[in-house]
Amino acid sequence: MSRYPYPGQNKARADMRRDLAPEAEAAFHAFSKAVFKDGALSYKTKQLIAVAVAHVTQCPYCIQGHTKSAARAGATAEEIIEAIWVAAEMRAGGTYAHAALALAALEVKGGQ
Repeated sequence: MSRYPYPGQNKARADMRRDLAPEAEAAFHAFSKAVFKDGALSYKTKQLIAVAVAHVTQCPYCIQGHTKSAARAGATAEEIIEAIWVAAEMRAGGTYAHAALALAALEVKGGQ
């Protein structure tokens, strides 16, 4: 039994995923290719964004894959961890900002 709580990626699973929904698989890969190609943002920058988003969505496969892709694109460990800290701040910032909802509810309840 693996100490990792998620099953590993392997060719058999990738083939099964593709075989069960080949059109969706092809569309997803085309979409991914279009999204990550150099444009106004470089491929490296897009991979750093993906690393940050993967941490917010808490997808272990995305964290591993996009961290490796960012590094292959030339991102340093410092850039990768900084992107992760941006994600952490944004996640915490959402909680902080949404406190306004709780405060508004207290105003209504308290008649203020």
